[in-house]
This record gives sequence, C-alpha cells and structure tokens, in this order.
Amino acid sequence: MRFLPKFLSAALAAGLSATSFSATSAAAAPAAASPVHFTAAHGTFAAYTPGDHAVTYRPNLVPAGAKVHVSALSAGHVGTTTVLVISGLLPQHEYGAHAHVNSCGATGDAAGGHFQHVPDPVKPSVDPTYANPRNEIWLDFTTDRSGIGHATSTVDWTFDGRRAKSVVIHETHTHTNPGHAGTAGGRLACLDVGF
Repeated sequence: MRFLPKFLSAALAAGLSATSFSATSAAAAPAAASPVHFTAAHGTFAAYTPGDHAVTYRPNLVPAGAKVHVSALSAGHVGTTTVLVISGLLPQHEYGAHAHVNSCGATGDAAGGHFQHVPDPVKPSVDPTYANPRNEIWLDFTTDRSGIGHATSTVDWTFDGRRAKSVVIHETHTHTNPGHAGTAGGRLACLDVGF
C-alpha cells in the first residue's frame, strides 16, 4: 500500500528509530525504553448496518466504495503519529478529519466529540486552548485530481487509560478561531480505529 512509506517517513521524522518501531510491547522493548503501540484500521465506506466499521453518512461527499486506512504509532519519548490515507472521494475537495471519543454508529453523532488529551471542561469544546491540533488529532486533507487524500498528525503525548475510538471525516477543513475552534462542518463518514 502507498500509505506505508509515508507512515514510516513520518515516524522517522518524529524521531523513532528502526529499533523502537519494531518493538510491539513493553515486554519486547528493553527495560529502559518506553512501550511502543501500533494500530492500523482500514475499511470501505458503506451505508450503516449494525457491526459496520466504515460508515458513510453523506454519500454525495464520501461515496460508498471509498477506501480509508488509518495507522497510529505511539511511544512515550516521541508522542503519537497518525497517518490517514483515503481514496474514492471528490477530486480537489477540502475535508476535515479528527480522532473521536466513541466508535462509529448509525449517525455521525454516535462518535461523540473530539478526543482531547487535556479535556475541555466546557462542551462542546470550541475554545482554541483545548480545540487545537496539539491537544487533538487533526487529519485535514485536500484530495488530488483522482480523489485521493492523505494527512499526518504528530502530537507530543500518548494515550493513557482514555483512548480515541474512531476517525470522523468532516465537510470542511477545521476552524481555529475562538467560538468555532475544532469545528469542521457536518460529519460525513466514520472509521473505527483502535487507538
């Protein structure tokens, strides 16, 4: 797949060595090294049916049959790098995408809010102090002429007991201004991801 070289490049740019990338658990890593967690999820978007893990809610913007792959690599000394690769979308179109707190469901709202490393006490979160690409995982992208898009997010934190459970595709790039920070229009599609 074409995503793997981009993911490895992003991971190496984030400071991971080949040795730390190959470690799959705390037990496999040397005692002094922090645990490394890797996850990958992929799917083909379709209308919702119970048990689906890749759902389109707006097939005019995320057509049934569009394919998506999300990979995430976390390690204590470098944070979390997430890569999204998607195909089959509208050509040369701007989309937003974020990690969300819940799994996908029958509607886009089922995924809940954005996962935040430091949670905003006010909901919905539209304060740029909390709703920003350093405290959340933002994966905005613009598709090319073939309807292919990709994005990379690197944050300096890893997941603790709380974990994101999905990536939601939105209809616009993400806003950053106070009162609108973190918003990106309607929820178009969702992929379950086991961060």
